[in-house]
Amino acid sequence: MDEPAVDAIARLVPAILRALHALEFAGRHLSPATLPQLIDALAKRDNDLGPALAASRAVAWPERLEPARERLEKAADAAGEGIAGLLAANDAPQPIRAAYRALRSYAQAAEALYPMAAYLRPVSQFFLEASQRGDAAFAGRLAAVDPAREKVGVMHVGGPPGTRGAFSLYVPEYYDAQRAWPLVVAMHGGSGNGGAFLWSWLREARSRGVIVMAPTAIGGTWSMMEPEIDGPNIDRMVDEVAGQWNVDTTRQLLTGMSDGGTFTYVLGLRGDCRFTHLAPIAAAFHPMMMTFADAGRVSGLPVHIVHGAQDWMFPPEMAQGAQRGLQEAGANVTYREIADLSHTYPRDENAAILDWFLKAG
Repeated sequence: MDEPAVDAIARLVPAILRALHALEFAGRHLSPATLPQLIDALAKRDNDLGPALAASRAVAWPERLEPARERLEKAADAAGEGIAGLLAANDAPQPIRAAYRALRSYAQAAEALYPMAAYLRPVSQFFLEASQRGDAAFAGRLAAVDPAREKVGVMHVGGPPGTRGAFSLYVPEYYDAQRAWPLVVAMHGGSGNGGAFLWSWLREARSRGVIVMAPTAIGGTWSMMEPEIDGPNIDRMVDEVAGQWNVDTTRQLLTGMSDGGTFTYVLGLRGDCRFTHLAPIAAAFHPMMMTFADAGRVSGLPVHIVHGAQDWMFPPEMAQGAQRGLQEAGANVTYREIADLSHTYPRDENAAILDWFLKAG
């Protein structure tokens, strides 16, 4: 009696995953110069998502599978809206803004789809690094987790995803309180929110056993000129997380994209900063920032800078200046300038950032 529903799942899940991969690719390579080529590539791809979704809706699903149907169809709707928004971006008054707006659908689709990782192997593998997808022991470890276990997985604290001044959190499902867990605090860009930015880090966090907290700024973006607004709020959030989970105080990374990367500098160079490592990405930097830095704090501080050579919003010279200024002040700087990266989030750099962050010593 379930065969039509099983067939619908078998058709819908791969179509959703292919659409999400397409959105990831577009998000990584998006720029004003590349947008026409990305749209052309998307237009030429096999659009199997719409027919798969229509077929799912035409099936009489058994009642016990209705929760799965709701999640899968919601994910398909969101992914399809993202693809459609990108395809239509060139006709908008501001094409690049329309494209960025369309990419927000990725997080909505991932949010809907992720709970199915506990039941569907292709979904679980999608939310793992490629190096972990063939690891049978790790797969068994994930499969042994009770899907109903509380205080693990994706959570939104203080309101729905993206609530101003609140945060989203991921705790690996195999969390064990007997050991301390590294913490990544990942700050969104100027037009983003923590509920969406969390998905930029979940795959690597799930693969490597890292807790990720993604806060949302109190205002429209981070309080660069008044760090006393968002700074203490982030400290409060970290205290709240550390009060419920075993957080490793020697492995706490502050990172962020664009405005979030700039705020990483603003908070991370202060003498009272709790974070052990900084990773500003696609961030603005002005030499004046070094005048507010605490000399004792900066000396020996591990900083991993990532910037795109094609960044059209914050030229790479800014990041190069940050590298020089921090090295002269004694920081331990790793600098990565990526030739084909524009002003987008380079998810493909997460693994290198975590290798650097988690290494011994």
